[in-house]
Amino acid sequence: MATGRRKLTNPLALAVMVFLNERPMHPYEIARLLRQRGKEHSIKINYGSLYTVVQNLEKHGLVEVAGVQREGNRPERTLYGLTDKGRIESHDWLAGLVAVPAREYPAFGAALSLIAALHPDEVVELLEERAGTLNVNSAALRGVLDQLDEELPRLFLLETEYQRHMIEAELGWIRGLLAELAAGTVSGTADWRSWHETGEIPEGMAGLEEEFAASETAEQIREQMRNI
Repeated sequence: MATGRRKLTNPLALAVMVFLNERPMHPYEIARLLRQRGKEHSIKINYGSLYTVVQNLEKHGLVEVAGVQREGNRPERTLYGLTDKGRIESHDWLAGLVAVPAREYPAFGAALSLIAALHPDEVVELLEERAGTLNVNSAALRGVLDQLDEELPRLFLLETEYQRHMIEAELGWIRGLLAELAAGTVSGTADWRSWHETGEIPEGMAGLEEEFAASETAEQIREQMRNI
């Protein structure tokens, strides 16, 4: 499996190449199939930029003009096909995404890293709201999977199944955290609450991050994180 920096990193470009591996198509047909197969639920798709994506793939020699299609009185449409280079690129790109966990920066993770800026009671309310939404989303996906399971092989439902499991994993973690906050067993909560209610940083928090950041343990953790 080839690795290295790719000239294109937009997952939509990968989807286009995978579709063109089936047969030559024009961008309009690719857009129709993306909608038909529900790929907008797993890939961020801007249909207005689809032609630009195809042009970029052609520029890098990954796709090429494979013919022209005319239907009735409609204007001619250019068909694009996958080149040998594109076939290798799409395989290696997809294989890498499957095999190698990517370092991603989800918005919720960023929020958790800054959550001390909110009052603990507000955090509880917000997490309960998020848990309610996740619960609804999980139930909806379960319903979709139960319905589609009767119509499609599981192979074509893996992305939806994965989404449901990720939602349920996050929901389970949030519920556990809420239970710990209610029980007062999350270390640092007392200082956290004191900070918001008095406006003064408690002695237990003052300088704590700086002291830890300079410690040998912190350096070991940073090294471990770099290797993840």
